[in-house]
Amino acid sequence: MIRTIYSVVCLVASMLFLTPFGLIGFLLSLLGLKKPMTYVMYFCSHCWGHFMLPVLGCRVTVAGRENIPRTGGVCFVSNHEGYIDILVILAYAGRPFGFVAKKELMFAPILNIWIPMLGGYFIDRKNPRKALKTINAGVARIKSGGSMLIFPEGHRSRGRGLLPFRSGSFKLATQSEAVIVPVAITGTYDIFEKNNRVNPGPVSITFCKTVNTADISAADRKQALSDQIYGIIKGELENNQ
Repeated sequence: MIRTIYSVVCLVASMLFLTPFGLIGFLLSLLGLKKPMTYVMYFCSHCWGHFMLPVLGCRVTVAGRENIPRTGGVCFVSNHEGYIDILVILAYAGRPFGFVAKKELMFAPILNIWIPMLGGYFIDRKNPRKALKTINAGVARIKSGGSMLIFPEGHRSRGRGLLPFRSGSFKLATQSEAVIVPVAITGTYDIFEKNNRVNPGPVSITFCKTVNTADISAADRKQALSDQIYGIIKGELENNQ
């Protein structure tokens, strides 16, 4: 229990400490300094991830970072075990990225500030028109040479293994003809959610070999691509068990 309280205090305190700097960076990006501020914001979040993971007692094993393209549009596609998946990816992806978050997080204190500052977009899946605008914003980011992260399961698996991918979850990748980096994460569910308290333990993240959607026929980009990425991530998760 002491470790849990300590971790929560560190999490809240670190976010409150960084938020003013983040807001300044966000405002500067709106004033024409978007590209440099993107890297500044990523550096802050990268350091935050490296700070919080040891606090939570995560013993992280990383593999496949050589598979991450240093330049050009990229779509990271990851399984989603638990809350701290995003911390692990922030710490080890090696480049800035945006992500799509459910609109309910717009009402989560502090998170509703940091998600857009980190390049995230809120999506309203019940409103097709608004959802399309969100997807188009992500596509534009990738086409301009940026990165996006998607969790195609749609929600956390909470120890139930790799869940089926949601229909249409690869639109960001296919519409932008992005290079996909499949990501396999294990151990994050056990760190906190399994017992609703912090339990230090091993976490692994593997960046698998890339898949270029431009090399896949338009007819196969919907189901065949989803099945291919699912198989890659599932295979890596089984290897890490």
